[in-house]
Amino acid sequence: MNGATGIIRDETGTQRTLGYELDVSGGDGRARCRLTLDDRHTNRHGALHGGLAAVLLDNAMGATGSLAIDPTGRHPMVTLSLTTNFLSSGRVGDRLIAEGWITGGGRKVKFIEGRLTAEDGRVIATGTGVFKPLATERTA
Repeated sequence: MNGATGIIRDETGTQRTLGYELDVSGGDGRARCRLTLDDRHTNRHGALHGGLAAVLLDNAMGATGSLAIDPTGRHPMVTLSLTTNFLSSGRVGDRLIAEGWITGGGRKVKFIEGRLTAEDGRVIATGTGVFKPLATERTA
């Protein structure tokens, strides 16, 4: 994480490979992933690869679940299920933002929805998922 800004960069191999950042600083309980698309992120048709859309949603939604437990957004979460709906294409140069919000659950699981949008307002994909906080010494 970069200081107290709540922006997490280069923490995981996936982040380093894809070049996205995770923002857990909004104060609204929602985590956000941001990525500017380049040719590393496209399929053979020149559009955002659907698997990468799912990665961004999964990360934003999981970090949103983490924020419900730990204000730094670093409590470990695992994805139990993730459904992704693709609505529009992302293109090279698009600045994408994935965000999540909790819709239900409790201590043992979190039900979380997400949306991946381009800065121009196009909704690229939506997601729903079930996430489980992992036990740690603090929560065991």
